[in-house]
Amino acid sequence: MESITIQIPSMVENIRIIESFIDNAKEIYKLDDDIYGNILIAVTETVNNAIKHGNNEDPTKNVSLQMHLEENSVRFIVEDQGPGFDHNHLPDPTAPESLEKIGGRGIFLIRHLSDEVHFRNEGREVELIFYFN
Repeated sequence: MESITIQIPSMVENIRIIESFIDNAKEIYKLDDDIYGNILIAVTETVNNAIKHGNNEDPTKNVSLQMHLEENSVRFIVEDQGPGFDHNHLPDPTAPESLEKIGGRGIFLIRHLSDEVHFRNEGREVELIFYFN
């Protein structure tokens, strides 16, 4: 199993570092284009949530991203230093009253693009799993 970990200060402009990290992983590990698109969107959205909602864009707090390449899957673990959140009680972004809201779709998107999503440590740690075909 191959593993890589990076940490970034909680500034939105650091999302480009995460995008480059994923692009490099795609090239190095020959990730399929189909899975790459889902990974890019889901992981960057998870890191963006960690920066904005977890760490409140506090540049003194870091977001950690781990990638674990396994035989049949790739796992990403995103961890922030914030207070956490209750992922079981989020508004449904597909409900009629939510359709015109600007935000609130990130977790919904992450759950639909990843094969598995696990929230740990009161929501401060999110694990995304993508299986290879």
